[in-house]
Amino acid sequence: MYADSQQFANACEVVAANVRPAPAEPPIRHDARPGRLQRLGALYGACAAMQRLFHTIGRLGPSNATVMVLGESGSGKELVAQAIHQLSERSRKAFVAVNCGALPENLIESELFGHERGSFTGAARTHRGCFERADGGTLFLDEVTEMPVDMQVRLLRVLETGRFCRVGGDQEITASVRVIAASNRDLGKAVAEGRLREDLMYRLCVIPLLVPPLRDREGDTLLLAEMFLAELNEEHGTEKIYSQQARERLAAFSWPGNVRELKNVVHRGYVLSDDEVEVDVPDSSKDASGVPQPVAMVAVPGMPSITSAIAARASVPCRDVRDVIIRVGTSLDDAERALIMATLDSVTGSKAKAAQVLGISLKTLYNRLHAYRGGGSDAVPEMRAPIPCVDVAMAA
Repeated sequence: MYADSQQFANACEVVAANVRPAPAEPPIRHDARPGRLQRLGALYGACAAMQRLFHTIGRLGPSNATVMVLGESGSGKELVAQAIHQLSERSRKAFVAVNCGALPENLIESELFGHERGSFTGAARTHRGCFERADGGTLFLDEVTEMPVDMQVRLLRVLETGRFCRVGGDQEITASVRVIAASNRDLGKAVAEGRLREDLMYRLCVIPLLVPPLRDREGDTLLLAEMFLAELNEEHGTEKIYSQQARERLAAFSWPGNVRELKNVVHRGYVLSDDEVEVDVPDSSKDASGVPQPVAMVAVPGMPSITSAIAARASVPCRDVRDVIIRVGTSLDDAERALIMATLDSVTGSKAKAAQVLGISLKTLYNRLHAYRGGGSDAVPEMRAPIPCVDVAMAA
């Protein structure tokens, strides 16, 4: 029917985008705070794309069809699988999730199918694998394209027959398991690169389901951010709110890490802020100007290392570059305050960018500003010059 696997993968996307909505509302769906957010299981959304996804999940739940969930990392693929399970007749049985990319190659067979005692060194007892533990329920295979190819052959046979043997055993075990797989890769490309067997792709893609990335969920970003902040306020008994600048940045950022990244950024901003929450994401309206970006490195987002701070000094666009004149004899505290306030002014008040330019952590900057407020004013006082000597010019 299809000329090649890429054509089939493309057809999967068309099918996923055009599944008719369910005629009835899923029973676990209801309004969620705040605003217009709707909920299905642990999924939240208000945009048209998420409403279509909710309706599609409502149709898939009651069936036993194998589902392939496709979407970027952090978009909520496992939450989609859980929602399908909760709406199915198997909801009273186990939901077992396994990340195929996180298991060592020599242990993945044992984890999926179990092993008998003494079947290999270290097998001190009989182990029930994921298929056994999910009997009567649902097995979620996350990042299935990361599974070793030789293991995919055995998985395909189990999907076809529902029978398998433990490692080191010779007795066939039967398990009634609904399989939901997920991947963040292009399936056609994965087949072409030899990462995924073509026959396994056909078997898993009985019903493909696309999860929209956060950047395509119009209006959802701020609603989700408000919900995450409300949860933190309720948990800690606070009443923090977003600054206007934070709201603008949340709405404008592209969120490559999707909802997972958004939740972490909100949590970090909550911890590091006082009454008004700031977020340490780039100002998209200015970062789109073609400014060279520093080379990517392994680091916690928003917590710059010394290297990234140096790179930030060259890459962060400033409203206007000016000098800060500090006379010899000025106290160190006054000099530091003048430099911090001038740097904040040069990056239009962005605390995250100011911290990067200054080479300090965002928490340290917040502590300094809090101390300045305690001193009575955010304005930089006129510098006293007890000893009229040589001027020292420092570029902000």
